Amino acid sequence: MGAEVAARAFPPDLRERLGSHVELVPGVLTGPLTGPAARAVLAGAEILVTGWECPPLTPEVLAYAPHLRAVVHAAGSVKAMVTEAVWERGIVVSSAADANADPVVAFTLAAITFAAKGALRAAAGYVDGWPSFAERAGADGCTVGVIGASRIGRRVIAALRACDAGYRVLLTDPYVTPAEAASLGVELAPLPELCARSAVVTVHAPQLPETCGLLSEAMLKLIPDGGSVINTARGSLVDTEALARECGAGRLDAFLDVTDPEPLPAGHVLLRLPNVLVTPHIAGAQGSEVRRLGEYAVAEVERYVAGVPLRGRLLRKDLRRVA
Repeated sequence: MGAEVAARAFPPDLRERLGSHVELVPGVLTGPLTGPAARAVLAGAEILVTGWECPPLTPEVLAYAPHLRAVVHAAGSVKAMVTEAVWERGIVVSSAADANADPVVAFTLAAITFAAKGALRAAAGYVDGWPSFAERAGADGCTVGVIGASRIGRRVIAALRACDAGYRVLLTDPYVTPAEAASLGVELAPLPELCARSAVVTVHAPQLPETCGLLSEAMLKLIPDGGSVINTARGSLVDTEALARECGAGRLDAFLDVTDPEPLPAGHVLLRLPNVLVTPHIAGAQGSEVRRLGEYAVAEVERYVAGVPLRGRLLRKDLRRVA
C-alpha cells in the first residue's frame, strides 16, 4: 500500500497489536511488487496485508510468494488487485468493505437530506434574497429510489426506514425477491418505474458490464422535474453527459462523489453548475476514518491466526456482484 495510507490505517498501536499475533516484517512495501526488495519480503510471506495503491497480484508476483496463504485488504474493493491467479492458488481473500461502508452510508444520507430539502437550489438562490416559506422545499414524505441492494444500499434503506421523515423507498435489484424486499420494508420496482416515481434516485449497484450507463439518458428523463441523482457507487453507472444536460437545463440536481471519467476534465460543466455538488471520491473512509480499515484488517488477521471464520472473506463468485 502507499506509505501515507499505511501511516493512517496502521498507526503504531495497531502495528503493535498486529505484531503480537504474527511476525511482522518491518517497513511497508510500496510501489511495484516485482523489485528485489519486494521479492525478498514476499519470499517468506504467509499473509499479505494490502491497501490502496497495491498493484495487481499477478502470476509473476505470486511466483515470488510461494508461501502466501491469505490476503487481507485494508480497504473496500479488491477487483483491481485480486487476479484469477489468486483464486487458482487457493489463497484466502478478505476485504474491509464493511468498515468502509458506514462512511459512505453517512455521506449518502446527508446527500438525500440535502436533496429532499432542495439545499443546492436554495443556496444558489440565496444570493438573490431570502426565500419565502412557501418557496422552501420540504424534506418529509418524498420517495427515494435505491438502485442496488448492495452492502451500502441495504444500510441506506435501513437508515431511511428508521428515521421519522416519512420517506417512501423503492428498490430495483434483479437479485432481490419480493419476499426479501418485503423484509427490507421497500417496494420493488423496475428501473423505469423507480425513476418515474422517485424525487431522489441514489445509486448503489456494482460496476459490471450490464450496469454501465444504467442511468441512461432515457432513465434520467423519467425522473420528475426538480428530482435529484446521488451517486456514491461508480461513475460509469450514470451517463455523464446526459446528466450534465439535465442538470444544465435546471431540471435535475445531482450529488456526485464518483464520475465518469474520474476526475472530470477541468472546466467540465458539472463542476460549474450551482445545482450540482461534485466531490473527489471522499464518501468512503477519509482522515481519521481510515483507521477503521486498519482495525478491521488487524482483527481479520487475528481471526485467521486463530482459525475462526473471517468476517470479510470474499469468494471468487462474490466478485461478480460486488463493487
